[in-house]
Amino acid sequence: MPRWLAAPLSLLFWATCVLLVLLWTPLIAFYRLATFRSDPDRYRVGYLFHRIAVVAARLNRFWDFRVIDDVHPDPRRPYVFVANHASNADPFLVAMLPWEMKWLSKKSIFDIPLLGWQMRVAGDVEVERGNKESARKAMEELRERLDRKLSVLLFPQGTRSPDGSVGEFREGAFRLAIEAGVDVVPLAVSGTAESLPKGSIAFRETKATVTVLPPISTRGLTVEDAPRLAEQVRDEIARAISSGSSGSPPPPPSAPAAIS
Repeated sequence: MPRWLAAPLSLLFWATCVLLVLLWTPLIAFYRLATFRSDPDRYRVGYLFHRIAVVAARLNRFWDFRVIDDVHPDPRRPYVFVANHASNADPFLVAMLPWEMKWLSKKSIFDIPLLGWQMRVAGDVEVERGNKESARKAMEELRERLDRKLSVLLFPQGTRSPDGSVGEFREGAFRLAIEAGVDVVPLAVSGTAESLPKGSIAFRETKATVTVLPPISTRGLTVEDAPRLAEQVRDEIARAISSGSSGSPPPPPSAPAAIS
């Protein structure tokens, strides 16, 4: 695609995203009212809401996004899903996973008109960066979701890496998994740093994948093990990305394993 077309087509895509949010608002409102009694945990309405990102990704002619899932996690078993974070394109890619998760997202996203309302209706959880009380409350809400047999999704880097590399993982997501007694499922996101570079609103023609890695058990772990668990998961994600970028096949799934 000629470079001079990238900027106007990128702006057209963002305008399409705004239109999708407008169109989704009455749909979400109607569906929530219709399923208020039958879907108290907001599983189905959440799934419907997160499809908005999938539709947007399919409409973006710059992107070739794919899911690699040889694990097939049980969609109604609670997990703590964690993914590396390289770009604002990451949510569009991760949303393509075919099960519902309640997302932890920064407050500034929830402040976007209509979109933030839909996120709250869907049961996603907001956190204000740098606010310890907000972080504590967010963890409580995520634990409540897990107790209701709903999976949650976090980006434990906290912020996007400037060069697409896998940064250090904060331990909050892993403390949450240990305390709730649920498995951690790593998600290796690759290629999105090129899809939408940090600090840019213009897209590039790229291929990107999200690879579902084998679950890691938290059985027998204590909160003191959270930093080591965070490091283990980070290393597995980085290894999977490195293997894919080198042209060799990703490592075969292994049995869930706890930290020794």
